[in-house]
Amino acid sequence: MAFANFFLVLGCVFILSSRCIFGQSKRRNVLLIIADDAGFETEVYNNSAVRTPHLRALARRSVIFRNAFTSVSSCSPSRSTILTGLPQHQNGMYGLHQDIHHFSSFDGVRSLPLLLGQANIRTGIIGKKHVGPGEVYPFDFARTEENSSVLQVGRNITRIRLLVRDFLRVQEAQRPFFLYVAFHDPHRCGHSQPQYGPFCEKFGNGEAGMGRIPDWTPQHYTPEQVKVPYFIPDTPAARADLAAQYTTISRLDQGIGLVLQELREAGFENDTLVIYSSDNGIPFPNGRTNLYWSGTAEPMLVSSPEHRQRWGQESQAYVSLLDITPTILDWFNIPYPAYNLGKQPVQLTGRSLLPALISEQPWSTVFASQSLHEVTMYYPMRAVHQGPYRLVHNLNYKMPFPIDQDFYVSPTFQDLLNRTQGGRPTAWFKTLQEYYYRDRWELYDTRADPTESRNLASDPAHGPVLESLRAQLRKWQWATSDPWVCGPDAVLEAKLTPQCRPLFNGL
Repeated sequence: MAFANFFLVLGCVFILSSRCIFGQSKRRNVLLIIADDAGFETEVYNNSAVRTPHLRALARRSVIFRNAFTSVSSCSPSRSTILTGLPQHQNGMYGLHQDIHHFSSFDGVRSLPLLLGQANIRTGIIGKKHVGPGEVYPFDFARTEENSSVLQVGRNITRIRLLVRDFLRVQEAQRPFFLYVAFHDPHRCGHSQPQYGPFCEKFGNGEAGMGRIPDWTPQHYTPEQVKVPYFIPDTPAARADLAAQYTTISRLDQGIGLVLQELREAGFENDTLVIYSSDNGIPFPNGRTNLYWSGTAEPMLVSSPEHRQRWGQESQAYVSLLDITPTILDWFNIPYPAYNLGKQPVQLTGRSLLPALISEQPWSTVFASQSLHEVTMYYPMRAVHQGPYRLVHNLNYKMPFPIDQDFYVSPTFQDLLNRTQGGRPTAWFKTLQEYYYRDRWELYDTRADPTESRNLASDPAHGPVLESLRAQLRKWQWATSDPWVCGPDAVLEAKLTPQCRPLFNGL
């Protein structure tokens, strides 16, 4: 018995969050809340123009991460990284999992819901799934666009509240759970349901033909009230667009409040880790589908009932959505399995965030990887952000940067397009030509140049920084089995040495 106790104590030493409890089994659960195309439109991140009391209340019980980033600025690829801990180029979700695009993760990927299910943790998803195949992402309880209207399970906050109640009502007393609530707000309606407005801000508001969401009290904003980020043109069209977005942000906020209320009333508030973030940048110029700060920076709140000492504090540590899977596995004390995809061993390059809930961490590096959004939007990019510097590698840099469908029809982009075509001032910080055509390497000092407007890649004074970041990015690509690691001027031949074989294509 003494020998067994020794190993129990030794095991506790190696758990960073010091969560071993002798003589009893403490129940732990996870609630993961992911918004759709949301950014920093919240009072938590100093945007006083939009009212978000429920996010503000959650922040008081959380560590507020100031430097959180997605690893890919596109919906399905990002959701796949959240649920696998693997970048899109490693898990296979290169683009959107929908309609004829139909990108899917590799069959052999061991996803978070798969691993949790194998550990007898009950799993549930409510809202937008947008990943596949189903065998890779299995959930015990699923109410998503695959079996319901995404407007109902993703925007109807009354319906979402009742589905959360259904999930929690049948929860066994001692069996842990993982519940993933994926709101569809504030994603644009775009060309799919234009009758509801640019951001579906009219859906459920009680007007004729819009239906009514009983738990939603719509909040409306004027163009004069909004706060225009530096990367959006400050024009009447863009301000009206942002005002519509704010209305759906407030619906999201009220929905989060309802979900947390259900958690509290079911008696799970004090044993549930709550994580809030978004999947990618907001759907505006320089936002979603870009690997700049404006396309990758995300809100992130992590609330642990076992780490109250840092509630309400901010962290400057650099963290990534790739960290969500290792964090949840750590919370449940589940090791990541050893396995291969093809002949390549799989490893997580993210880390558990639980140590940051105890004390500030020195983490200063995150990586990003993007290949496609829609199937016609092939524009592979890789990026590393370390300290003040961001390096972006545009592999397809001789082609114009592509524009996705729902963003194209947005009032903001149409106004920008029309102003450019008419030779009128755009009130934007760059030109459309500069947006479409980019350098192969983009290096920015984000502290001296927060708008990422001055490319330092050709500056001899920044040569050592450039080479250091290129080397780190390449090392990460090799570690994550990136098929694009040799591009665009070489081809990957994995059985040869060197593995990157030159193309002599003039690049």
